[in-house]
Amino acid sequence: MAGVERWHAHGNVYGIVAGPLTAGAARRLAEDTDGVVEVVTSGDDWADVRIWNPDGSLAELSGNATRIAARWLATRTGAETVTIRVGGRPVVARMLGGDEVEQDIGTVQVGEPEEVDGIPFTPVDVGNPHAVVVGDPDQLPEIGPRLETHRRFPRRTNVQVARIDAPGRVTARVWERGVGETQASGTSAVAVAAATHGEGEVVVSFPGGDLTVRLHDGQATLIGPASRL
Repeated sequence: MAGVERWHAHGNVYGIVAGPLTAGAARRLAEDTDGVVEVVTSGDDWADVRIWNPDGSLAELSGNATRIAARWLATRTGAETVTIRVGGRPVVARMLGGDEVEQDIGTVQVGEPEEVDGIPFTPVDVGNPHAVVVGDPDQLPEIGPRLETHRRFPRRTNVQVARIDAPGRVTARVWERGVGETQASGTSAVAVAAATHGEGEVVVSFPGGDLTVRLHDGQATLIGPASRL
C-alpha cells in the first residue's frame, strides 16, 4: 500500500497515512490490518488523527492506535512527549525505553452490571464503549459477536471476556467492534482492568502480549509497546 506505513502493538496492526480519507478508501487501505490511522494534521509534538475500522466505520478512540501514532510521530521529530487528539480527546504519550510508551488515556466510567440474553457483563466507557464479561476467555468467539450487535448497543460495542488470575493480573481476549477478534487492545485493557479491579495497577494479558494499566480516581494510564513492521 503506497504511502502507508504499517505499525503494530502486540500484533494489533494499523496502517498510518496522511489524509484525507473516505470510508471507502479506508476500507481498501485496511485490507489485512486492524484499521487505519489517518493523520489529519500534525506538529512536532502533537497530531490530530482519525481512526478507521476495517469496515469503514470510525472509532471514537483506540489505545493501541493512538500509541502507534505517538511512536510514529516521535520517531519523526524526536519528541519525548506527544499529544494525539482523536475527536477532540487528547491522549498524552511519553516515550519510555525501547518501544514502550506510557499514555494518559483519561476518564474511565464503569457502569452497573447488566445481563442480556443470559450473558452477564459490565459496561465500561473509555471514550468508546465496552462490555466486559468475566469468564473463560475461550468463550469469546461465541459471546463477542452476540454482544457486539445486540440491540442493547445501538452503535455496537467492543467485547472482552476476562479471567481474573490473581490480584493485579487478568487474562483476556477481545472482540473489537467493526473488526472481530484482535490480538490485543489498549482501551480494552483499560476496560477490563477497571471492571475487574477498579483501582491500582493491573497487568492484562492478551494473546498478543501484556499491557499494564494504572487506575486512580477514575483516570487511566496505559503502558505498552508500538513498533514499525
